[in-house]
This record gives sequence, structure tokens and C-alpha cells, in this order.
Amino acid sequence: MTSDPLLQVFFEEADELLRVFEQGVLGLERAPADRELLHAIFRAAHTLKGNSSMLGFERISTVTHALEELLVRLRAGDAAPSREAIDTLLAASDLLRTLVARARAGDDSEVPGLGALVDALADHAQAVAQPASAPAEAPPSPGAEREWEVHFSPARDLLQRGLDPLRLLDALAALGRVVELRGEASGLPALEALDPEAAYLGFTCRLRTAVGRGELAGCFEFVHEPGTVRLVPVAAGPGEAPAARRRPEPRPAAERAAPVAEGSIRVATEKVDRLVDLVGELVITQSMLAQLARELAADGATPDRLAELVEAVAQMDRHARDLEERVMAIRMVPIRTVFGRFARVVRDLARAEGKRVRFETRGDETELDKTVIERIADPLMHLVRNAVDHGIEPPEERRARGKPETGTLTLAAYQQGGHIYIEVQDDGRGLDRERILRKAVAAGLLAPGDAPSDEAVHALIWEPGFSTADRVTEVSGRGVGMDVVKRNVDALGGAISIASTPGRGATFRIKLPLTLAILDGQALRVGEQVYILPLASITESVRPARESLRTVFGAGEAFVMRGEVLPFLRLHRLFGVPGAEQDPTRGLAVIVEHDGRRVALLVDELLGQQQFVIKSLDANFQRVDGVAGATILGDGRVALILDVPGLVALGRAVGRAA
Repeated sequence: MTSDPLLQVFFEEADELLRVFEQGVLGLERAPADRELLHAIFRAAHTLKGNSSMLGFERISTVTHALEELLVRLRAGDAAPSREAIDTLLAASDLLRTLVARARAGDDSEVPGLGALVDALADHAQAVAQPASAPAEAPPSPGAEREWEVHFSPARDLLQRGLDPLRLLDALAALGRVVELRGEASGLPALEALDPEAAYLGFTCRLRTAVGRGELAGCFEFVHEPGTVRLVPVAAGPGEAPAARRRPEPRPAAERAAPVAEGSIRVATEKVDRLVDLVGELVITQSMLAQLARELAADGATPDRLAELVEAVAQMDRHARDLEERVMAIRMVPIRTVFGRFARVVRDLARAEGKRVRFETRGDETELDKTVIERIADPLMHLVRNAVDHGIEPPEERRARGKPETGTLTLAAYQQGGHIYIEVQDDGRGLDRERILRKAVAAGLLAPGDAPSDEAVHALIWEPGFSTADRVTEVSGRGVGMDVVKRNVDALGGAISIASTPGRGATFRIKLPLTLAILDGQALRVGEQVYILPLASITESVRPARESLRTVFGAGEAFVMRGEVLPFLRLHRLFGVPGAEQDPTRGLAVIVEHDGRRVALLVDELLGQQQFVIKSLDANFQRVDGVAGATILGDGRVALILDVPGLVALGRAVGRAA
């Protein structure tokens, strides 16, 4: 991958433009008369064409030029794009992604199907230009064109940045017909002052085109600096006021400036991660300082000085919390970056299955930590594909059930407390309890005659290798996927639950932490060791009475609390901690919950609650069951952060053995 900053910007923008293009085409398929979508698609293709042409990526430029030809004709006419044209546009999107990926990797090998796709785009453009009901030689509407005068004076460092002004002329010529072209040498210095690496020559180009100011400005996106480009309309179309020839019209200062995205910047992930690490160190320093202040107070230092120290610590705490929130906000990404991937998946899968599915999203602006976003995409993909394949019925089956032929699949996200909830909901068959039971008995997961609860039946689909499909397809039937979903969600410290109504549909609800970098935690003492539990997982803490403790068939211990029997885990036995309290009635039972299941953990003492910086152990140590990471305490010691899902799973295993 190249380290050239200009190319990095190009590739990042190309990814964004292709995402906009694909989403626009999918929207156009649902609303063929939406002209704004068509304009957005055209702008994305045109900008990518100009950028790629300027940087010498000829294959990308070739495809986007063919795309532009088709889109220009669709914009000029009233006819909606055909289904075949939509398919070709989406195929072009796929091919462009491949071309961009190869350009990023420096791969110059041939791409199969490129020529055929360009020919298909040209055929669709010709079909739009010459509809069956119109004469073959029908000329384009003359009212769509106007004449522009483009003045370009390059920045002196243009050539040093690897940019070629001739590419700008190519991009302009692709938008219309060049009427006149003149070179501008007024900026050329005397020979002795000439810098051979500087750009001095500009140009004035008169262009007749149907596009507007925004599309013309897009040709200069990489070189448009204040004062370098002027776009002047010199001829008006029918119904427009005539403009003075060669006389620049007054424009606001904002329009003369370079067209940049407002309110946002691109930041390298490495820099953001480093900033997060620095904030973590600040939090640790603040914690150490607070501990020192408490120790000084206990030793009887001068009250006035202590008061100043305590106030300084409090102020640092406020600043650290504010800085932490601002830095963490940099890592927060709208979940639409994930949701946007699935519209195409649903469309293609529904067509392959012969189904009709309407894809909807809610809460697209909900923000989630970038790391969580990246790791939740695959589980959501499995759930979406399963909903289309297993959940939503074919049109004839839906008609027989009195439902609309088109099913609805909804992705929703919302924040509640310190967690993000993501729901995958469909209005299909729902989970078939009897079918799941039969498959579970056949697989040996249940004994014949067992009558588990709905929750226990739903939990069976997370078992590795479990599948209710009668046949193996490209999408399902192999028994892989759903167990991966559960494992990945658990690894994020999240939980997943299912609500299903037979014949009405199913909802998969995923609960995730907002961030994986810092957590609100409860410090616990076990012997001389300190452990951290996520505060959100703790439901309550009680001192066990002797009569509330049970030994179950010698295989494990249980804690009875208000009639509920909970697995009882002694952390000092689990982690081999010496010197811990052996008598449970002199310790504390901390009740933790995950995925609707609760476990009691025996600890010696509860310490303070505060924010803890999560440090991963995977890079330097092997994974330890029951441990999610580590943190540094105020006194400099290392404390392990307990993995609540792992502890709950361990408690369930002990319960099953009992």
C-alpha cells in the first residue's frame, strides 16, 4: 500500500464515493422517479472519474466515463432506468471496488469482465438515447446546455504534488465540448528566477456543457485553492438572463474557497489510538495523585496544604473526564457505516431466493466505538442473511398466510444507559419451536420428552453445528454462523437475546458496550489480589447466610437468594489466590448478570468504584478464561478485569454438571 498522502486521500474518498453510489442505485431501484438520487449518483461517478483520471488510474477512469455517459442520458430524459440498467450499475460498482482495491495494492493485472461491462453500459446509454418510441436520430434537447468560461491559475507547488494540469483539461473535455482554449503565461517569471519544478502556466477554457457549476468544480477538487479557479457563465440557456461575456460574476467568499467537507476531518486511526492511550495514562496518573492525597490526609499533613492538593486533584479529575469524553468521541462512528452495507446484501439474496424484501433502518445516527463497529459487522451479516433465508417467506406462502407479498427486514439501533442496542427484526415465520426441538433431539442436545422453556429452545440455535435447514445452500445449512454470532458478541462484552412469535416474525436484540477502551468498574479484593468487575454487570452484593448455601451432589455450590438458585463461584479457588477468606459468611456474594443469567461470586471485600483503562493481554499473554483484560490501579499495581460472560458460562457449566 502506498504511503503517498495524496493517494491515501484518493482511496479514502473513492471508498466513500462508491458507498454513496451503491446506496443511491439501490434507492433508485425503489424510487425510480427520484431525480435527486440520480443526481447524487452522477456526482459520485463524476467526481471519481475526475480524481482517477487526474492521478492516472486509467481503468477506473474508463469505467466511470462509461457510467457517466449513461447517467448523463438518464438525467436528460424522463424515463426511469430499467431493471437491467440497475443491475449493470451495481455490477459497475462491484468492479470499481475491485479496481480501487487493486490500485491500492499496486496490482496492475487485468481485471476480467471490464470490457464487457463498459460495452453493457454503452448499450444501456444508447437505449436511453434512442427509445423505441422515438426516432433514431432524435437530437438532444438544446436547452440543457450552456457555455462556461473556466480560468485556471495553478498553485506553484502543483507539479511537486504529482498533479498534471493536462488531466484537468481531459476532465473538462469529458463534460462537454471545448469551444476555445488559451494558455495563460502571465505568471511566468524572468528566466533567472524560474524554478524548473514550479507550475506557472494556466489556461482559460470555454466549454459548452449540460452540467452545472458543482460538476465543473469537481474537476478541480484536488487542486482548487483560493484564487486558482474561476467559473464564469458566458452564455445562457432559454429562459435564463444573459450573462456578460468574459466578465466574472461576483461570488461569495465561501464559493471561491476550496470545496471541502464541513465540520469533519480525516484522522489516521493510529493517531487516534495513540491519543486514547495518552488519555488512559492521564487517567492512571490522576488515580495515583488521588491516592497520594488520601494518604497525606491520613498522615496528618498541614490542613491548608492538603485542602489545596485535594482541590487540585478534583480539578484535574474534571479536566481528565472532559478530555476523556472528547477523545472518546473521536472514536465514535455512526452505525450507518455498518447498516449501509446490508441493503445490497438483502437485495441480491432476496432475488436469488425468489423473495421480495423491503430493507429498512432506524437509528442510523447512533454512534458506537470504532472497534466495536468493526467487530459487530460480521455477526450482523449472519443475522441479516439468516433473516432473509430462514425468516421471510416466499411471496406465495405470505399470500396464503394473509400477509403482504413483500416482507420487511429492519435494522434498528438505539442507546440506553451505557449500552447500545442493535435489533435485527423481520416479519417472517418466526422460530419454529417444534422443528428446533426435533433437530435438537436428533443431534443429542436434548433427551426425548424434554419440555424446555422458550428461552432454552431459542438458546439451542447458538450451539455449534446446529441447523434447522433441510438442505445445504450457499447461505445456510452447515450449522456455522449462529455460534459465531454468539461468540463474537460475547467477546465484545455484549449479550444477545431472541423474541419470536410464530407466523409473525423474530427479533434478535444485541446489547453492546459503548466503548472497549475505558469502563466504569467495581474494584474487589480477594486475598491480596484486586480484581475489577464491569459496573453494568453487577446487580447487587449481599453477605451470604450459612443456610442460603447449598452443595449440589458434590459437583458444585449454589447460593439461594429470594427463592432463586444461583451458581456460586469462589474466585480464590477459581484463580488460585492464597490468603483469601474461606468462610463465605464473612465474605460477600457479588451477583453478576449476563444474557439474562446470574451467577454469585464470592469475594473478600468491595473496594472503590471508578473508571478503569482497559489494557489487552492478548498481545503478550495467551487468553485466560474468566479474564477480559487488565488495568493499572492508583498505587501502580496491575489488576485483572474479570470476563463476566466467561464467568457466567463457567457457572452454567458447573450447574449442568451438578
